[in-house]
Amino acid sequence: MNLFKNIFSTFSVLSLVVFLTLPVQAKVEGDTIILGAAVSLTGKYTTNGEHTQNGYNMAVQRINDMGGVTVGGKSYKFDIIYYDDESDSGRAAQLAERLIKQDGVQYMLGPYSSGLTKAMAPVTEENQIPMVEANGASRSLFTKGYKYLFAVLSAANQYLEVAIDLAVEKNGGNPVKIAMAFEQDAFSQDVRIGVVEAAERTGSTIIIDDKLPKELNDMAATLAKVKATKPDVLVVSGHSKGALTAIRQISEMKVDVPMLAMTHCDASKLAKQHGKNSEYALCAAQWHKTLSYSD
Repeated sequence: MNLFKNIFSTFSVLSLVVFLTLPVQAKVEGDTIILGAAVSLTGKYTTNGEHTQNGYNMAVQRINDMGGVTVGGKSYKFDIIYYDDESDSGRAAQLAERLIKQDGVQYMLGPYSSGLTKAMAPVTEENQIPMVEANGASRSLFTKGYKYLFAVLSAANQYLEVAIDLAVEKNGGNPVKIAMAFEQDAFSQDVRIGVVEAAERTGSTIIIDDKLPKELNDMAATLAKVKATKPDVLVVSGHSKGALTAIRQISEMKVDVPMLAMTHCDASKLAKQHGKNSEYALCAAQWHKTLSYSD
């Protein structure tokens, strides 16, 4: 998914929320509205946490340079208080509480990942603090009746289901054989649900349904089965590290599969890291530079 594009959408939604609630809620210092964010600057999600922070900072700078947001005839700029959630859900929940109770923040920006968003959402909901997020795609986030959670991305189960539809189309409309390997986190498991539903809808068969190791550093066992069973499509979801591991080992083991569908190609800088070996991978994304949309 394209984090920066999602984050500009986040601030568009946030500006609307601010417009609707500022008179009674916002923490304002002078002409600046203070936002709160817990992002992963250390731990498992460091890379994507840094991308998230960079995107938030870039959006704030752009909005401020354009004059900020106007509410009630007055212009306000944005600033952000950051804390490192250490890629830990318990820490993320604690920091959400701290931002609200100690720092007085009344608007929250979401963390990276569905798991950390799930940890923070009950806190912001209980305190009636709007949280706008661009990186929590697990559909279970949107089935709990939250009134203060706003997202600007598609649900995870929608990410790779179209890959199965495309594989069937390329197979003359006939069902296909599917191999898949997923990380055991909320996001990846929801991606898996979408693939399973697509397989059922198209009459396709799942011949490999593996779990990626916790460290996301070795999927040789899965790839050995792929070489032996020759599926029509291989689906992998293991965040950035899983994507990099998949491309590296597919090349090393000389695995030949007609279609490879993955998540986190942009976030992992797959093309930059693996060059030609990453070509022809089908990747889920919220936006692409060839599209004509503009902010």
